[in-house]
Amino acid sequence: MSRRSPLPPSPPPVEIRSWPDREALLADRDVVLGELVRMHVGPGRLGLLWMWAALAALGWSLVGTGLIMFEQTYDVISAIGALVSLVIGVALLVPSAVFVALGLSRDRRVRQLLLEWGALDRDPARDLRLRRPGASLAWLLASFVLCAVGLFACTAGPAGATAGDPYGLVVLLMGVGLIAWVAGLIGITKALTHRRWVVRVLIGAVSRPRVPAGGGPHG
Repeated sequence: MSRRSPLPPSPPPVEIRSWPDREALLADRDVVLGELVRMHVGPGRLGLLWMWAALAALGWSLVGTGLIMFEQTYDVISAIGALVSLVIGVALLVPSAVFVALGLSRDRRVRQLLLEWGALDRDPARDLRLRRPGASLAWLLASFVLCAVGLFACTAGPAGATAGDPYGLVVLLMGVGLIAWVAGLIGITKALTHRRWVVRVLIGAVSRPRVPAGGGPHG
């Protein structure tokens, strides 16, 4: 599956499964779970989240710059420049927010599919590659740094403002900080959610019933 391909379907109901044997089921389960894990915590997904966060931060920076220019505008040319900055900023900010929201919706479906396919059976040998501890740690550390930077910008900006500073500057710093904090929080949640899935599904103590031969095709 490519990054743009649709998500795999849920496992077929028990009554229409037609896997010839358990090994065939485990092989299909391994392929689907491998793709789902990559879609959830793969390095490409982290880069995509940071890309949209950076684009949103750039958009908000232009919005804040436009507000500052409006505060300090004394002629028509400056007002036009401020308006252009605002329009470009909104044009960057809105699509970023939309695509992040779509990504969060897709992640919820991916997590549901991870639970459904993981619950089919147990396969400790193949499941080792699905744990991805390095990927989870990378998501966690990178997102923690982003959260820390965002919180610092949200608090240090207003705290360091003086009476003569433009209000637009405070808005700019707080907005960029909030975007960084939200992106970091999304990343931390994904890392912890993946780890919880690993513990609950892949190395949990609850036994899975063996699926008899005759369970359904898919993969």
